[in-house]
Amino acid sequence: MTSRHDPHTGLHSEQGARPGEHPGRASDPVVKVHDLAWLEFRKPDLERAERFAGAFGFTSVLRTADELHLRCTDPGSPCVLIRRGPRSRFVGPAFRAADRQDLLRLADATDRQVTPLPESLGGVTVDLTDPSGARVRVVSDTHELPALAAQEPQTLNFGRDAARVNAVQRPPREPAGVQRLGHVVLQTTKYLETLNWYLKNLGLVVSDFLYYPGQRDRGPVMSFIRCDRGRTPADHHTLALVLGPADRYVHSAYQVADLDALAAGGEHLLDQGYRRSWGIGRHIQGSQIFDYWRDPDGFLVEHFSDGDLFDCTLEPGWAPLTTSGLAQWGPPATKDFLGISPGRESLRELRAVIGALRADNEFDVRRLRGLLKAGTS
Repeated sequence: MTSRHDPHTGLHSEQGARPGEHPGRASDPVVKVHDLAWLEFRKPDLERAERFAGAFGFTSVLRTADELHLRCTDPGSPCVLIRRGPRSRFVGPAFRAADRQDLLRLADATDRQVTPLPESLGGVTVDLTDPSGARVRVVSDTHELPALAAQEPQTLNFGRDAARVNAVQRPPREPAGVQRLGHVVLQTTKYLETLNWYLKNLGLVVSDFLYYPGQRDRGPVMSFIRCDRGRTPADHHTLALVLGPADRYVHSAYQVADLDALAAGGEHLLDQGYRRSWGIGRHIQGSQIFDYWRDPDGFLVEHFSDGDLFDCTLEPGWAPLTTSGLAQWGPPATKDFLGISPGRESLRELRAVIGALRADNEFDVRRLRGLLKAGTS
């Protein structure tokens, strides 16, 4: 009798760092940001963007000829800001400071100014640029929108533990109520420099490192990074960075109530003619139940539920980066999700590979071989 090989063996990254490997945190960061505040985009068609946003589960709170603000049901600032522009592009993330004093400290350390935000948002910001060229805002004292009525999770029966009796289960096929912004994933040609910049300036800490199979000696190529709130648990990752041939947005993720909200919301998106990229499944790093979609401008966005929460005591895990290691269960990762579907996107990535190999950055020929190996592992 032969035993089946489990492809997830060794991929859950419970193993820690070896001597001399990256510690996953800065020894004396400038500040420790509290959370993501919002993401900013430019898009040419705000009407189209707003239609998708409603189907995905956002609520519009500001709509002008040139600006669209989208909010979640949790209290706080809008979580997505879209301004009209000649082409679609990601501008950058905004992180929320623990208090205004941290903004003053950050401004002094980076030789930047604390400047007011527009009245529609309120508060102040310090605007920085990370080594990959993305604008990074750290904000404080913004207007607080009150909570909206949230989509309630379903009452579930677990084996003999029956919480629902004489009642049926009928989750409505409607937009999944987006509760909050969870994380953003960025690709960079300067992975290590960019990683260290975020750890030093914003006080983020690494939850998990991934490395190319057979290249652990060269260091990690992806990191899942969380906010350091001390003993208060935070999302497994608020930011993820991955080495690649171009500096670009990869995806952003938004929490919903539960699996039923995610699945029924996905059926609603399909009914409206939108395209699923990959899902439904459960990740390994972060453990989230996930479902990925392409918006009309080609941006990848994720519904997620049931993610991991870590406090400051956990050290980074280490695991190889493989395609099969992206999920514990679910369908195989699609070509669309991986960015290799035939079309403009894959041609753009191919041109980026050629350009990166000719430039002075961390994406060299050996890293390209590692990426290709990871894609077939």
